[in-house]
Amino acid sequence: MSESTVDILPELKQIVGALLFAAKEPLTIKRMRKAMIETGNGFGGPYEQYAKATDAQIEGAIDQLVEDLEKSKVGLGVALVGGAYRLQNDAACGPFVRALLEKNQTMRLSKPALETLAIVAYRQPCLRSEIEEVRGVSVDAVLRKLIDMQLVRVVRRSELPGRPWLFGTTQKFLEHFGINNIDDLPGSQELKRAMPVEEKKKETTESFQEIEEDLAKHVPDEEESSDESMAALDEEIEAEETAVTTEESEKQD
Repeated sequence: MSESTVDILPELKQIVGALLFAAKEPLTIKRMRKAMIETGNGFGGPYEQYAKATDAQIEGAIDQLVEDLEKSKVGLGVALVGGAYRLQNDAACGPFVRALLEKNQTMRLSKPALETLAIVAYRQPCLRSEIEEVRGVSVDAVLRKLIDMQLVRVVRRSELPGRPWLFGTTQKFLEHFGINNIDDLPGSQELKRAMPVEEKKKETTESFQEIEEDLAKHVPDEEESSDESMAALDEEIEAEETAVTTEESEKQD
């Protein structure tokens, strides 16, 4: 391959940007590295250098991309959500994007659904009875709706008599609200289980209402080079996805 061809090979930063642009869902660094390894092994020659890219180098390329996008003010940015990266529009440009996609009338969570989601988010894993204790009403229908929306999932069964379900939030919940992990929720350290029920109900609901109003503005509109190393990387990615992907809820016996 000629020297001129080698000269136009993309920088790691460019590759990361292209991968994030093409991906339909947030990408982990392992996913990006796998794409680089496959390309390096498949094309060979000067492309082999990409197969040697490390997690640290890819993370550095992401940092460079973030800095360049901020400086250029092109209306795009990179966000870390649920342990993975995605390319999204700037929050300030959200109204224009929603107008273009005709999504200004998108369905928003009802107040009961929002309150229930807030309780689950801050107290997870929690029982249905705990949610009803805070809200003071039955939450069966609301929980089913949130599960259908893939914002809430069944985590496991409790050890209490009858082994009732324990509920928690999902990876889609993190992605929808642009949160990397639950600890990023405002006031997550202050809202402890020890807080009196009525006080907690009030503060949890108010805090999450603020989150919903604020984060809704930031949510983008839908839109080892050896075989052994590749196999190991596939296993890591599969294990990582299993840890963050919600399994379909089982029907209660």
